[in-house]
Amino acid sequence: SLQWETLGKQFLEYEQVAPFLIPEDQQRRLLEFLPLFLKAWEQSAGVIVFPNIQLLASEVSKLLTKEIKRNLDGKPAEEARLALEQLLHQKGEAGDGHLLLKLVYLLSQTDSRTMWNIIGSGLPAALMQCLYLFFTVPLKKTSDDGETSEDDAQTQEMLVKIMLNMYKEEQGIEELLAADKLQSLIIAAASLWDQCSHSWKVPTGRVLRTISKAQTKNSIVYLQAVDCIKIAVQNLFSLADTLPACDVCEAASIVLRFVKDSYPVSSALLTEFENNDGYQLLLKILLRCEGLQQNEGDPYLDEILDMLTCLTTCGKTELKVSGNIVHPQLPHFDFERTQSSGMTVKNLQPFQVLQSTFQKSNDQHLCGRILAAIGTIWAWDRVNFFLLEWTLQPINQFTDIIHFKPHPVQVQFFRLVESIVLDLSYVPHEILKKVQYLIKENIAPFCTLTALQCLLSMTQKDLLFSDIFRDSGLLGLLLALLRKEAKILRKSAGTHLPGLKEGPEKELNVVMLKMVAALTARSVRNTVVLKDYGMVPYIKIFLDDECYRSATLSILEQLSVINYEEYMSIIIGALCSSTQWELHLKLDLLKSLLRILESPKSHSAFRTCSGFNGLLSLLSDMEGALQDSPSGQWTAVGQNCVLELVFYTLQGITAALHLDPVNSNFFQRNGLFEKMADDLGSLGCFCTQGERQIPVSFEKKRTFAEFLDAAFCSSEPFPVWLKNCIWILNFLDHMVKGTLHQESYFKERNPEMGEESRDDQEAPQAQEEHPVAFKMPGNKLPASAYMLWGNPEEKLEMRDCTIVHPGAVCVMVRLLPRLYKEGHAQLSQEIQGALVDHIQTLVKSEKSRQVMCESGLLSTIITSCPDAFCNESHPLHLPLTRVFEKLASQAIEPHVLR
Repeated sequence: SLQWETLGKQFLEYEQVAPFLIPEDQQRRLLEFLPLFLKAWEQSAGVIVFPNIQLLASEVSKLLTKEIKRNLDGKPAEEARLALEQLLHQKGEAGDGHLLLKLVYLLSQTDSRTMWNIIGSGLPAALMQCLYLFFTVPLKKTSDDGETSEDDAQTQEMLVKIMLNMYKEEQGIEELLAADKLQSLIIAAASLWDQCSHSWKVPTGRVLRTISKAQTKNSIVYLQAVDCIKIAVQNLFSLADTLPACDVCEAASIVLRFVKDSYPVSSALLTEFENNDGYQLLLKILLRCEGLQQNEGDPYLDEILDMLTCLTTCGKTELKVSGNIVHPQLPHFDFERTQSSGMTVKNLQPFQVLQSTFQKSNDQHLCGRILAAIGTIWAWDRVNFFLLEWTLQPINQFTDIIHFKPHPVQVQFFRLVESIVLDLSYVPHEILKKVQYLIKENIAPFCTLTALQCLLSMTQKDLLFSDIFRDSGLLGLLLALLRKEAKILRKSAGTHLPGLKEGPEKELNVVMLKMVAALTARSVRNTVVLKDYGMVPYIKIFLDDECYRSATLSILEQLSVINYEEYMSIIIGALCSSTQWELHLKLDLLKSLLRILESPKSHSAFRTCSGFNGLLSLLSDMEGALQDSPSGQWTAVGQNCVLELVFYTLQGITAALHLDPVNSNFFQRNGLFEKMADDLGSLGCFCTQGERQIPVSFEKKRTFAEFLDAAFCSSEPFPVWLKNCIWILNFLDHMVKGTLHQESYFKERNPEMGEESRDDQEAPQAQEEHPVAFKMPGNKLPASAYMLWGNPEEKLEMRDCTIVHPGAVCVMVRLLPRLYKEGHAQLSQEIQGALVDHIQTLVKSEKSRQVMCESGLLSTIITSCPDAFCNESHPLHLPLTRVFEKLASQAIEPHVLR
């Protein structure tokens, strides 16, 4: 502060004596003071505490202006440019110009009053003359070939920053006009871009853009009076043929910036631009940009496109158009109530440039930017879509040529079309007709695929499109195409012909099936159309390919709405005809079947189409699949996958029996529970009957629920065969209660992801793992684990429960002797005892005992476990006798007594 106070006194003395000094002495005294001021600024970390800073700024700026003019007067351009270089770049005793420039640079960043003093010194006009010379007269030295020294760069940056600070002020623009160099610099940029100083191109662009943003009425009148825009456009026409596209964009963006920024003040420059073929110039320049490498010239190309987009709203009057709204439309669409935000299209000419460029160019970046610009215009005001489409019809016309464009442009275009429905809630019938024709012609498969995906998104939005695309013939077209593809698939079944479609063409088949699925979903009328076309036999052909299966099943499930028998016949037939190793096909078919069996009306069709026998045959086909060392192709299949198939098979049977006395009676009367027991017993995890059990003792007696917890939720080692047995017994336990079809133990997979995505592909690992609900320390979980029961104490410890399917208890009893394995005698007898105790809990109530007696449990106990029932030394004799006694207390069946 003492230093600044001393400087303040010194400058006050200078003010007092200056009027009495000759100009040379005044300048000398000021130049002697400035280094002291600069040193104080550097030592005070840039903080200036100086009372007469405005006067100092005025004096320094005037002196710098005077020095610039002295170096310019009467000299040719090259000599004047060299003199300016020496004035502003030199340091030391001969560097008064550089010292002045640095002081002005520092002072221009203080406050607005100080800046006004700098502007009032005449410096704006002087620096514009300097910039004009630096830009238009390149010096013949290496430093101008794009490389500048550090000192030169520092001087250039100070000079530019001073101009930016001055020219963003309205007063600075007004002072600038006195130099009569602004229009010269703009025209030079439009005509000498290839000849100008390379190192000064970017700084000149920065300065001119700053001036453009601060235009005043006087500056616009000035530029109009000298035909600045007219001359610049004419010169750019010449450059557009010779210069590289990126350079032309850079030069043109400067001129267009003045046109666009001036419009809020006056429309004069825009009118001059339009009257001199400015839009034709921009179209020519944009078409020159085809083939530019990514990021090459991007900032200036993007700037031109952004300004063109803005110019669409520059007009004096609102566009008035009345379109004919074609019905039907979405329920919530009302054009009459569409409110305008004020950012509406008032000038079609700049949009026509964008439209024409898109139509004539196949450049990915350029076309993509134009589509983005159209999306921006729509986002400004939803009315803009209608204003443009009802006048210039851009989207309608683009649809005719979109198949010529690069793939990313096609994707972007159809997203734009999709947004008309999703964002504007409008159904563009004419555009959709053209998209449909594009699909029909299928000139470019990828384009057809993208177009169909667009229509699919619309169809999934509202049920109205199911009617629209049926009436337009799209549904019939897709069915005809799918019939053709199905015939090809049928002929090539089991072969790998080179003609089989892959890539986009296969994807197209997938999307066609998805589209038909979407059109038939919740639409009985469309489903009837599909059936009347005779498509059912062809649709089911697509079941064999995993990529097609999900959509195909959706179509067939919709078919069930009008004919359960036909659906059941197809699904059960496909299950029975599938090979032993097509596990994924069987799983997908079973999951579909479960969805349909949720409707009680489907149960009768399931029974009459031999559904029960069909599902039980799946269990028969898996004989030996859960052995410790499975043979044949089962070695390549993870046991998780086998268990999953067992689970969904039992789920299907349970769902078909659920609350259906006719089916339950059919299943019981035809001995299908007995067949189920035999099929489950042959899976390989249950032991063969006939092994003699030697009684053993064990310290503790665990419940069935505790066994489940120990087998899957603790670190206690359990043999794989026993884990598999416990899983199946758990399935049967839920079947007894009629809840198995509501359980979910396995993670859903995406059939379209392919075989590689399945978690059970690693067979050796899968054989060691089982899906469980929660993870305990040391217990490794498989990726396919989804969920199990919650708290074992709550859900697995049976209290008095309602027995829905007593035949499932008989199945558990039939499997009871098969739980014994000689190598694991103690563990086997422990789990057998736990299961018998669990069965006792199922028959606690009088009602449950009566139900079990009617199901033949008494005879099942005797016939399935004769050794245990008759041999008092058998480990299971006592618990089985207790169960028998409980049942016998209810009712003794005559044939049992015999």
